[in-house]
Amino acid sequence: MTDALSYFAAKLAHETDASDVYAAQTDGERFVLVDVRGDAAWAQGRISGAVHLRHQDIAERAPAELDPEVPVVVYCWSPGCNGGAKGALEFAKLGYSVKEMIGGYEYWIREGQPTENDDGALPRTFDDQVMVVRTPVAG
Repeated sequence: MTDALSYFAAKLAHETDASDVYAAQTDGERFVLVDVRGDAAWAQGRISGAVHLRHQDIAERAPAELDPEVPVVVYCWSPGCNGGAKGALEFAKLGYSVKEMIGGYEYWIREGQPTENDDGALPRTFDDQVMVVRTPVAG
């Protein structure tokens, strides 16, 4: 029992998900959302409100660009990408309070959360395979 308690407590201390990040944004919680993907991925689309800091550049750029007192949430492409873990590790080495957003950009999009690119907001879609999609009630 203690092993499971320790494991899941540690896991939740270092991971979050798209729904919780969106709720935290909406509630005005203080944190920096960092997209750790490459330049082409960032240009294609990103989470609204995120900053771009490739995981390879964190050690060099983060101390000059991000307040170490503000918690950081990192994300990459998807559950199949370990760039988020690489980014979180780099922030942890620098002493930042950091969490990885599991599911990455893929699940953010699938849940219909706001995204954008250099041209502005991108269309929002909701995937009923990963969430409950409510249809309007006919009145």
